[in-house]
Amino acid sequence: MPTNVSYPDLPLMRHTASGNFFLIAGPCVIEDEKSPFLIAERLLEICDRLQIPFAFKASYRKANRSRVDSFTGIGDWEGLEILGQIRERFNIPVVTDIHNETEAATAAQFVDVLQIPAFLCRQTSLLAAAAETGRVVNVKKGQFLSPEAMVHAVNKIRYYGGSKILLTERGTTFGYQDLVVDFRSVPIMKRNEVPVVVDITHSLQKPNQPEGVSGGDPEMIETIGRAAVANCCDGIFLETHPDPRNAKSDGANMLPLGKAEALLQRLVAIAKVAREV
Repeated sequence: MPTNVSYPDLPLMRHTASGNFFLIAGPCVIEDEKSPFLIAERLLEICDRLQIPFAFKASYRKANRSRVDSFTGIGDWEGLEILGQIRERFNIPVVTDIHNETEAATAAQFVDVLQIPAFLCRQTSLLAAAAETGRVVNVKKGQFLSPEAMVHAVNKIRYYGGSKILLTERGTTFGYQDLVVDFRSVPIMKRNEVPVVVDITHSLQKPNQPEGVSGGDPEMIETIGRAAVANCCDGIFLETHPDPRNAKSDGANMLPLGKAEALLQRLVAIAKVAREV
């Protein structure tokens, strides 16, 4: 099994001696002015206790929504300012996604990691703009791509001067309304000499539902997480919310915040064994 990629410049290594996977986690989108701080604080407490390097993730704006009346955010500047405040208050890296090249430089003022949504992973101008900010770029593998094809996203970022790159597995289209995770993606994408993350919540989406709201299968979050760390992924990505049933985006596949600590404890134990084999 491939070992972890050495990546000392990545601003996710809060506990460099722990040997754990790192965690990118938070709500799908900034919903209000208070809950992001509560979620970040709780996740940081858990990660400090378990010595998991932690980055907070939330979208300041959701652009990839099925319906015209879907919630997209509380306002771009308001959302970005909250991310910047979380970054400063808790002294942790922050992740958000961008959807076009004009957003890259603006978002980079507030966050450490620019995330490229899976649907947009082949957009050369978007990858170029993200690379040129100097921030870490996390590219989610398109649901329509093989893991081998992600080499081209990596090469584009490097061509435009980016050197800090993550690749995230988040499932592959399986019929019209389901996804499946091929865990061969972890070692295959590591061939690009970048850290590989597994998104254990979006991998369980059931997209393209007739009503325009994605479904999900959150009971399988731990199953996907266990397999991911057993395959020595470098990082875990998950979305979490105090009350997923009332979340304004992607609630159907989110982990309830109250279950995060127990899940992460079990994943740390599995990861430790996997790295010793």
